[in-house]
Amino acid sequence: MPLDSLPTAILDHMVAINNVPPPTLRKIPDLRLKSSINYDQLNALCHISGLRSRHSSLNVIAHNTFIKQYPQIFLREKTTLPKIPQQDVKRKSTGKTDEIPQPDESHNIAVYTRQERGPMFTDEQIATMKFVEFLAILKKLPVHRTAHEHSIVLSMLKKIPELVSQLSGEHLKIISKKVFSETWIKGSTVIADDGLYVILKGLVQPRIKVLRSLNEESDSIISSISRESYSFDADLIDSTLAEIYVPSREILLRQWDTFGSLEAASHTEENEPSFSVVTEEECEILKIPAKEYEKLKLAKVKREIMRKLKLIRRCPFYENWPTLSICDLVSLSKWKIFPPGQVLVESGTVSPFVGFINAGYCNIYRNIVGLMRIRVNKVLKVPKLVYMGKLKEKESFGEISVLLQAPFSCTIISGGEVEMMIIEDKDILGKTLDSVTKELMIQTAKPTFGHLTEEDVKHEYIQKVQAKEWKHFKSKTIKSILHCNGVLPGFGKWEHPWTSIPRNLKDTLVTY
Repeated sequence: MPLDSLPTAILDHMVAINNVPPPTLRKIPDLRLKSSINYDQLNALCHISGLRSRHSSLNVIAHNTFIKQYPQIFLREKTTLPKIPQQDVKRKSTGKTDEIPQPDESHNIAVYTRQERGPMFTDEQIATMKFVEFLAILKKLPVHRTAHEHSIVLSMLKKIPELVSQLSGEHLKIISKKVFSETWIKGSTVIADDGLYVILKGLVQPRIKVLRSLNEESDSIISSISRESYSFDADLIDSTLAEIYVPSREILLRQWDTFGSLEAASHTEENEPSFSVVTEEECEILKIPAKEYEKLKLAKVKREIMRKLKLIRRCPFYENWPTLSICDLVSLSKWKIFPPGQVLVESGTVSPFVGFINAGYCNIYRNIVGLMRIRVNKVLKVPKLVYMGKLKEKESFGEISVLLQAPFSCTIISGGEVEMMIIEDKDILGKTLDSVTKELMIQTAKPTFGHLTEEDVKHEYIQKVQAKEWKHFKSKTIKSILHCNGVLPGFGKWEHPWTSIPRNLKDTLVTY
């Protein structure tokens, strides 16, 4: 509200109070913004007795009354805050009264955890829910399943002993992404000639073969053919006998039982009857096609062939070989693992196989006659093995020894666990291997460590013996000197946890 619109008495008093000493002067609040005038209070304020004009003296009592009542002439607008919506939370009635914690359970966090998480399920209920989810996933096509659903199927298949015993972990993981479920109504005949079947839900009866005479009217099985709802397969042998396949009443297959085979039926077995069952009720049956398992085996064989082919190709003697000749060696090879410290080939003997090292290493030793001192003036000749080197990965040995039947000049001992691809001597020397491949192997391969001479072996042996004697002499001399001074190795006056000399203690003029 502008000051010009206030009454003259009020304006005169407001001007007059500016000359009042500071203790009695009060600040009139500025309430002009967003406010309206209460004219009743304004009229009462104008008629306060004692208010003077600009030329009269100031009445203190009237002044205090004026200052007290002045803010009341303005009407303040009430600020309305937005209303907070309150949602009525309706609890679902479970049919059970809420458990009120007893006084002794007031500090038990499990009580409040159960109230937050809701009802707890038993292990049987959880297993049932997982099985229902498993059946729902198998109803989907494999291409429509997510990665999480594939993992659920894999975990359920690992619980079937028949599958775990026949399939490796890698194969089972691949198979789990291709299996599906089939629904069979009651009285259906399931012929298991193209895979392995696992019963997930329901009961089935296997069919068995029986021979019955067609002339016997009292035969209970023949007379029940017309009364039963099952379908029977009958093959006539002659005019009086027939082979009839009927459900077995003594054997029942239940949940997680299997029938059929992962092996595909061969041509010789096509005329033989396949295993079949009859469903006693509506069943859910998991089918693992034999063709998928056959693909897995073929893929595994191809991977093994490529692995062997790559190993031979990386060996120095076979880098320039034609692929056809390498494939001839691959067809005769097999994998074998040797433990550490095993003698693979002994010096002076013919190697029993040709080896290609895939992982690990082998130590090479040469035999030599050494001298061992037994007395002051007497020595004894003892055969010793001298380490001359090692065979590493992607190296081969034994080709010349097997093909030419030449004794090995060194001893080969596995340094650690060695994975090796070997070709036995009977396969190489027999008619299995082509003569051209044999000749090519003789021309490209070389004797293992054949460049070593007797002088090289003796020189290596002398150096090792001298190094051993010097080490023994040095250790003996140091111990004797320390013992004379009363110092025992391993015991000192000061012990420091330093692995090296600290930098601040090093003298730059001294070399450590």
